[in-house]
Amino acid sequence: MTNILTVFLILALGYCLGSLKLCGLKLGSSGILLVALIFGHFGMVLPSIIQELGLTIFVTSVGFIAGPTFFRNFKGKAMAYIVLGILIILTGAAVCVLCIFTFKIPTPLAVGLMTGALTSTPGLAAAMEATKDAAASIGYGIAYPFGVVGVVLFVQVVPKIFKNKNHKAVEEMCVIDDKIKKSQLFDVEPYGFFPLAVTAILGILIAKITIPLPYGTQFSLGISGGPLAIGLIFSHFGRIGNISLKVPKGTLDAAREFGLALFLMGAGTKAGVGFIETLQQYGIILFLWGIVMTVFPMIIGYIIAIKIFHLSTLNALSSICGGMTSTPALGALMQISDTDDDVTTGYAATYPVALIFVVLSAQFISIIGMPIIAKLSSACAAINLAR
Repeated sequence: MTNILTVFLILALGYCLGSLKLCGLKLGSSGILLVALIFGHFGMVLPSIIQELGLTIFVTSVGFIAGPTFFRNFKGKAMAYIVLGILIILTGAAVCVLCIFTFKIPTPLAVGLMTGALTSTPGLAAAMEATKDAAASIGYGIAYPFGVVGVVLFVQVVPKIFKNKNHKAVEEMCVIDDKIKKSQLFDVEPYGFFPLAVTAILGILIAKITIPLPYGTQFSLGISGGPLAIGLIFSHFGRIGNISLKVPKGTLDAAREFGLALFLMGAGTKAGVGFIETLQQYGIILFLWGIVMTVFPMIIGYIIAIKIFHLSTLNALSSICGGMTSTPALGALMQISDTDDDVTTGYAATYPVALIFVVLSAQFISIIGMPIIAKLSSACAAINLAR
């Protein structure tokens, strides 16, 4: 009963906070995260299943929203999405290495900061597995709140700054002609919950498949990637045999928002535990490094998306959401945009690439980078002594 009451308290207070405007900006659904952080600080942590359920519902809905246009748009802009996904993560990783090398911040703590700034739980899991050090989770907890809020604010601020340069999409969104008459397909139920449930089931099973990587580590799509991939495929084809997989737009909108809210409150209450104590112990410099790791990759990514690949503003921002693996920012962008398709396509295309590279980057810095950085530090120290 206490957990149920907490869920609805965070939900109500979070939406109230998110509706407040400051300089024309509002947090929207991310207000739930801030309220959840406060609840978590006072020891009110929700069961993990709430966060996992919310994430599954959200990414499944996003997959269904993006599916009809994803494959055609990806074919035309595949290089842009791949480059942006890699570039954003590598920029964050470069800042992480700089943080370790110049300020002598312990590698596990710095890698945790990077994964928190990029809001990547799989990256954190890879860092903790590689370093065998709980400091990674501390760094994640410090950088994660701004990592979420920072991307949310970025996707709202940029359209306002460049409102006179808001390019229309280079390619108009494709409209998929449904050549299959509805009368030929069988609807299990009219609200679309059956296709969502089947997608979630297969997505969770796919998420459990692991791919071995060097140094005894492994990679998997996880809960955030498995349902998304299956949702894209099912939505694209729209059927299994003569069984309809169509989901009404109203159901998708409601499921997307509800899933996002559950995910934010679950993640927020966990991150809120010991947050203040951690800052007091390690100092404000860690929080500042986390801000740099969040903001710098977004700026670089946006410039490349607009100037080099000539993406529309919405498409560029949605790609940044995917590159930063930020589901809350995608939710905020969808709320302020007039169309879901152009937004979800960039996210869905960039996210898998970023997911792979944030895991690899965390592993590289933790396992391979640590000895290299140690040797460079020793060499610099020897040079200074020689002088």
